[in-house]
Amino acid sequence: MNRYTNLLVAIDPDHDEQPAFSRALDIGTKSSSPVKITVILAIYDFSYEMTSMLSSEERQAMRAGVLQQREDWIDSVIAKYDTSHVEVVKHVVWHNRPYECMIAKVFDGNHDLLIKATHQHDKLGSVIFTPTDWHLLRKCPCPVLLVKERGWPENGKILTAVNVSSENETHIPLNDKLIEEAQAMSKLLSAQVNLVNAYPATPVNVTIELPEFDPASYTDAVRGHHLLQMKALRQKHGIDEEQTFCQEGLPEDVIPAVAKELDAELVILGTTGRVGLSAIFIGNTAEHTIDQLNCDVLAIKPDGYISH
Repeated sequence: MNRYTNLLVAIDPDHDEQPAFSRALDIGTKSSSPVKITVILAIYDFSYEMTSMLSSEERQAMRAGVLQQREDWIDSVIAKYDTSHVEVVKHVVWHNRPYECMIAKVFDGNHDLLIKATHQHDKLGSVIFTPTDWHLLRKCPCPVLLVKERGWPENGKILTAVNVSSENETHIPLNDKLIEEAQAMSKLLSAQVNLVNAYPATPVNVTIELPEFDPASYTDAVRGHHLLQMKALRQKHGIDEEQTFCQEGLPEDVIPAVAKELDAELVILGTTGRVGLSAIFIGNTAEHTIDQLNCDVLAIKPDGYISH
């Protein structure tokens, strides 16, 4: 049984090509269970709200006309694809916050996967104006698949980012969940599951402040601890040693580097949905990583996550 059978796909209103919809059809084609795809488009034009010379009924009629135009456009886009093997429904709504509309639809339709095409974000802009992608990574209760311009070939590679050093009660079961998701996707895609873990480098200030401190011994100890933890995790899930990577560095540097080395088609990340000032100034590993990856990203929330 495929765990992803009720898909919500965000339509890109600025392009006729729809990578997210193509990916949903890929899942539908390879699934052994019937798949339903709901395409969603949130549109909003503030000028229609500011037309004070028109009555509320006239404004509503104008909005309805715009919605109908976009529905007709979606029909023309979908007609370019073979949808005979899936059920496709449309949801076009007038809403000024697309991510809120998508999350509301996830709850309303009990969707098990949200798929959206993603694009390179300007680093400064991503701090001042948080992209819809980042809102979804933080707040969407179901897994989010961010799609880039790349296909899913047979016998490809899936890279799953785990955190084997954390004793946080959220991260430990999240590692298991991420690997289980990877193994489910590997069956769907006939792909190989790989694990990656990053461990921190020796702090420079420690070696300066403590002359007797031996950085080489410290690095060896940290690496040894991570390798042992990674060994226990891979053995628990039946993954071969050559399919695991444990490297020194920041996760947002190590994960893209290993993904490039493997030529991975999909990277699976866990995100705890950090919000507020910590998210603005620190950011989540998933958010720092997605722009550096030239492949799809599947972001998974821990069990028990409650959307804010």
